[in-house]
Amino acid sequence: MTTLGTPLSPNATRVMLLGAGELGKEVLIALQRLGVETIAVDRYENAPGQQVAHHARTIAMSDPAQLKALIEAERPHLVVPEIEAIATPMLQELEAAGTVRVIPTARAARLTMDREGIRRLAAEQLRVPTSPYQFCDSREELQAAIDGGIGYPCIVKPVMSSSGKGQSKIDGPDDVQKAWDYAMAGGRVSHGRVIVEGFIDFDYEITLLTVRSLASDGEVRTAFCEPIGHVQVAGDYVESWQPHPMPPAALQKAKDIALAVTGNLGAAPEGGAPGLGLFGVELFVKGDRVWFSEVSPRPHDTGLVTLATQWQNEFELHARAILGLPVDTTLKSPGASAVIYGGVDAKGIVFDGVAEALGVPGVDIRLFGKPESFVKRRMGVALAHAENVEAARTKAQQAASKVTPRAV
Repeated sequence: MTTLGTPLSPNATRVMLLGAGELGKEVLIALQRLGVETIAVDRYENAPGQQVAHHARTIAMSDPAQLKALIEAERPHLVVPEIEAIATPMLQELEAAGTVRVIPTARAARLTMDREGIRRLAAEQLRVPTSPYQFCDSREELQAAIDGGIGYPCIVKPVMSSSGKGQSKIDGPDDVQKAWDYAMAGGRVSHGRVIVEGFIDFDYEITLLTVRSLASDGEVRTAFCEPIGHVQVAGDYVESWQPHPMPPAALQKAKDIALAVTGNLGAAPEGGAPGLGLFGVELFVKGDRVWFSEVSPRPHDTGLVTLATQWQNEFELHARAILGLPVDTTLKSPGASAVIYGGVDAKGIVFDGVAEALGVPGVDIRLFGKPESFVKRRMGVALAHAENVEAARTKAQQAASKVTPRAV
């Protein structure tokens, strides 16, 4: 799709995002800068992306009938899933019928919407290194899996959740029931199924942003951003930085794993085009050893740091790649990000301290515009660039600490 139309005209290039949170908002902005007409879909009204899109639609995206009716009514050129809780079998049906092109493909959206599909693909089909794991449908099965070889400590996650929701570490038998209950409460949908993973004693965890785009000869090209280091608390990202230093051998293994996984997910459906776009590949690293953890076929929350570090941030890379345009993953500056949490449960909050935060040299702030705050809901992010990662992390943390959400 190298010819782009004019928004709100009969020749418009129309892109629909399924999910319009803070990451979707940035993708929508990147698309609009390229003259694309945008449709932002979410399960609640006034989502961040809906505030900037040409058109806002609110439906239950996990409802196949609602999803089909909306896509058939809007007739976008591209449908871009931005969350996991989507009726992906319907996307596959519409893609197979030629109704719409799904980014990267409907199969990729289905496989990555839950941890079982992608883990089985990576470990059992592609045979890339992963932690030992089992899937369990009850607390009793969870206990049996731990006793049968997974052992303590271990990690339990719902098969379908986002931003670490429902994820916990089990250190001993007394933690099993609590972890099961937390997983059931944190899943995206009522599924009753978890993955339990043996604990890997890794040195650090990275996100390797991997971009599939079209080269000038029309062939798919895979490019990598510099690795992103991050800190997670209960599976939820709280800060990230780029570049994260890695031994050359480990970095090459990370790229090899990312290439294998994204190459499979981006395989062209029968009679269709190859899957394009940006993938967030999460990996564990210890010395020169690398294990695959998870992958998102879309911009990644830890990649918010690229708003400060790259000439083309992850959202611009995604927008350009899905439109068939050239991409540039070059690093501009070391940088870091730090999350600004809501801190309160309230609607229509205000933010104090923004001026003080922006007074920190080399810092920028993004407030996402979410209509409702929760204590641990991500409401914004502080971004910093500096001469090195350590200085950038200090600046980002300092700036984030100055912003105080407040109920009124």
